[in-house]
Amino acid sequence: MFHKALELEFKDGTELELTFQDGKVKQYDMAVLFTKYPQLHALENRDLFLSGQLMGSYGIRWNDDLDIDVETIYEEGRTVRLVKLAIAFMVGEEVMHARTKRGLTQKQLSEATGIDQSDLSKIERGMANVSISTLNRIALALGCRLNINFSYEDD
Repeated sequence: MFHKALELEFKDGTELELTFQDGKVKQYDMAVLFTKYPQLHALENRDLFLSGQLMGSYGIRWNDDLDIDVETIYEEGRTVRLVKLAIAFMVGEEVMHARTKRGLTQKQLSEATGIDQSDLSKIERGMANVSISTLNRIALALGCRLNINFSYEDD
């Protein structure tokens, strides 16, 4: 499974923090890779380090020679906190998980629901505020039942 990064924050030295779609905030020190990838020593230059940007939600890029996929940070980084994310991101993750569990492409789900594939993509990326009736159409097409639960903050 691929983990999507939503936000990048630079810390002291060569440490960074990534907020992932599942709400985990992972801290990672790029210096741990210096031995394996000597070219990453360039990130000790603070200006260069601070110039890094998320590439979509799957990687961080500094320049043509320096990048890292966020999966490495998710797997090897230290979870420093959990954050509550917008409901759209959580819903999107659930839709994508259910679709891939059924072995369907977005195009196939689009054909089964009558929802445009580009709209399904937006839903899965958490970029759409989807209605309950649309979620129910998706659930039915996936052979699932839509459940909505309320829970108390102190549970």
